[in-house]
Amino acid sequence: MPPGNGCDIVVRVTHFIPCCAGVREDVLAKAEKIEAEGTVIEALPNTMFKVKLEDDGPEVLAYLAGRMKKYYIKVLLGDQVRVELSPYDLTRGRITYRHRVPPRTG
Repeated sequence: MPPGNGCDIVVRVTHFIPCCAGVREDVLAKAEKIEAEGTVIEALPNTMFKVKLEDDGPEVLAYLAGRMKKYYIKVLLGDQVRVELSPYDLTRGRITYRHRVPPRTG
């Protein structure tokens, strides 16, 4: 709006100060992810899977990571996968890697 029609305040930004200036980087770090290996035991809708973690671990509900969706990496029942678990909720995770199965001979 041009000055003179009810709004005579002009604001000029000369420099930007980030909100976290002076705070150490390690303080702002996210919580570490917990990686685990497991086997897919059930396929659910919307790229969700039930994964049984190794060494008689619990079953977790895991979704497919974005890069795996992007590159059309298929995950089937019985596949060995790597799952990232959040330290806040150990019943949910993200499938980040599908281990390769050696080809059958015969």
